[in-house]
Amino acid sequence: MVAVITSNNRAKYREQLNQMHRDRKKVFVDRWKWSVPVVDGQYEIDQFDTDDAVYLLGLDRLTHTHLSSVRLLPTTRPYLLGSLFDELCEEAPPESDDTWEITRYCEAPEWPKPSARAAGDKISIALVEFALLHGISRYVCVTHAAMLSQVLAEGWECEPLGLPKEINGESLMAIAMKVSTATLQLLRQRYGERYPVIELEARAEAA
Repeated sequence: MVAVITSNNRAKYREQLNQMHRDRKKVFVDRWKWSVPVVDGQYEIDQFDTDDAVYLLGLDRLTHTHLSSVRLLPTTRPYLLGSLFDELCEEAPPESDDTWEITRYCEAPEWPKPSARAAGDKISIALVEFALLHGISRYVCVTHAAMLSQVLAEGWECEPLGLPKEINGESLMAIAMKVSTATLQLLRQRYGERYPVIELEARAEAA
């Protein structure tokens, strides 16, 4: 299952969040050489890891350790695209209750790739489940331009928010990803999931 972590239940998932931030440091700082903040030499935590952030964590069923994760931010509060990459938007960056941002997708680097990837597949489904439960009609994100075809192939209906631009030696672009019940059906079929993947607790809170 995929855990949905908000400001209300973070104490319950303190160790899993610490694992996530350690894995983010290993991936984004050690491997990809991003110039982003590191806390205590081991946790990648930036200015957007606030109480407004919601995390979807794919956890191992037996050990409940972090396998993969993503951070969600409401666009009505400070968020990555709107604050740091607004130049990627042809018009003003989105700001509405029904539009959220996807950032910091991470797979645990020390787990076997198939296990982390399978957990990541469930997170793709959980993104849509979470959106449909909370009145979110689209996600936005900053991505490498070369990744757009992969996102489309996964089943998302996307539109660019502006033309790709070269930033720090990388071709980046901002995209919007529409959310619908059709998206959920496509992703469930693609990854062989018949039932909801987010935890029962999160579904009950949204009811």
